[in-house]
Amino acid sequence: MLDDLDRAVIHALHIDGRAPFSRIADVLGVSTQTVTRRYRRLRAEAGLRVVGAMTYDMHEATRWMVRLTCTPPAAQSLARSLAHRPDTSWVKLTSGGTEIFAIVDVPDGGHPMLLHDTPRRAGITAVSAHCLLHTYLGGPVAWRGITQALTPGQRARLQPPAPEPGDARPLAGADHALLDALRHDGRAGYADLGAATGWSQATVARRLASLRAHGTVFFDIEVDSTLLGATTQALLWMSVSPGSLDHVAETIAGHHEMAVVAATTGPTNLLAQALCTGPADLHRYLTQRLGVLDGIQTLETAPVLETLKRLGTLGPAAGAPRTRR
Repeated sequence: MLDDLDRAVIHALHIDGRAPFSRIADVLGVSTQTVTRRYRRLRAEAGLRVVGAMTYDMHEATRWMVRLTCTPPAAQSLARSLAHRPDTSWVKLTSGGTEIFAIVDVPDGGHPMLLHDTPRRAGITAVSAHCLLHTYLGGPVAWRGITQALTPGQRARLQPPAPEPGDARPLAGADHALLDALRHDGRAGYADLGAATGWSQATVARRLASLRAHGTVFFDIEVDSTLLGATTQALLWMSVSPGSLDHVAETIAGHHEMAVVAATTGPTNLLAQALCTGPADLHRYLTQRLGVLDGIQTLETAPVLETLKRLGTLGPAAGAPRTRR
């Protein structure tokens, strides 16, 4: 488990993934060297990484939630293949290792056959795809388990200026190369970002500041949630009556167990991701909080066994230990 300072550093980076260590140190009342050491240790031991991403409303692709049911011998290799694709994120093994969940981005106007180039493997027994229609919780609004360490005053000192509503702008030109570099490392220095884009460091700094100010790009963090006490994770596939969908989704988006709540197409129209302290805690949540909501007609629970890829791009260390979040 992580100590209070570890949690404070994680919370600070969630607020502003590119905040200088000197500013974080000043807010936390420790030295810059201490914050730097903690960050490096958290990267090595807790899977901590800052990742840059495009705001969902500005995404230049349609997002699909894909479920592949496989025989156990085929699941691991197929999941690894999907994790290495540039158009996937959040690749998970679920249901005891017999099912794969992944988010696949299909460029607007792209090929209608969503998985036409998925590796053909023996052992796939079922495929379903659900188009993401609306995100109620996710992206820059994170699971609350990583946002409990700092006081309101500390949060205010770290909070970057909020983008103006409706001011987001699409990426242009070398912005795509900049975003690709930030997917690898959201804290990459301006020299590295300049090498990736062909821009000067000053140009990189100005362009990144503009993308953030206009709400086009945000920074999220990846971390092993088990070290924060969430040892049981599950995907919840719900069928909700259309008239109750907004109410149910907005209600559960306010539950501290939730990390993602999204409306989708398909026989189940609401997907959620729950992070709990154990099986008993998940059972309590399902029966005492979720089960009392009117409008939920069916519920399927898929326990997550392993996460092979999260939001960021897999790097050279793709074979490193994987985590549950």
